[in-house]
Amino acid sequence: MKINGNTIKPGMVLQHNGGLWVVTKASHVKPGKGGAFANVEAKNLETGNKLNERFRSEDKVERVTLEQKDFSYLFDNGDSLVFMDDATYEQIELQKDWVGEERIPYLQEGMKVVIEMHEERPIGLELPDQVVLEVAETEPTVKGQTASSSYKPALASNGVRIMIPPYMSAGERIVVDTTSGEYVRRAE
Repeated sequence: MKINGNTIKPGMVLQHNGGLWVVTKASHVKPGKGGAFANVEAKNLETGNKLNERFRSEDKVERVTLEQKDFSYLFDNGDSLVFMDDATYEQIELQKDWVGEERIPYLQEGMKVVIEMHEERPIGLELPDQVVLEVAETEPTVKGQTASSSYKPALASNGVRIMIPPYMSAGERIVVDTTSGEYVRRAE
């Protein structure tokens, strides 16, 4: 769908210069002399390259709508990860480097994820906002330290190092934010 340059907003996906770009920033400028334009910062969805472009209000740009599909994570297959489409039960394999080394430890068997598709090609993967992990090892609790606001290092069951409250011990279940990798709260 073609849109005018002055209607570009952050979060939109555009087809431009032969690639797919997600708009990260857009500022609209109306100078005293001349036509209005939008300064747009965008990131390429495939390569990660950044783009700074100026679109005049009369410029037409192609807006792309990504299809979001629900998938379940099945298993690790060496260099790739296997996911199953929840609607059709078809399986797809995604390369580990495409998924991202920092996100792989949060994947758990059967976990629901959203994969954004463009013309049946995977473009992006969204993990749940939070996951439940178990504290595998941490320093012992020191009496009188519970009132302190300092956190202590711990190793979660997925191998990720996180900071947890000082009163917690190994074997406890915790909720962790998948974006920041930070402790959120104790799991029920």
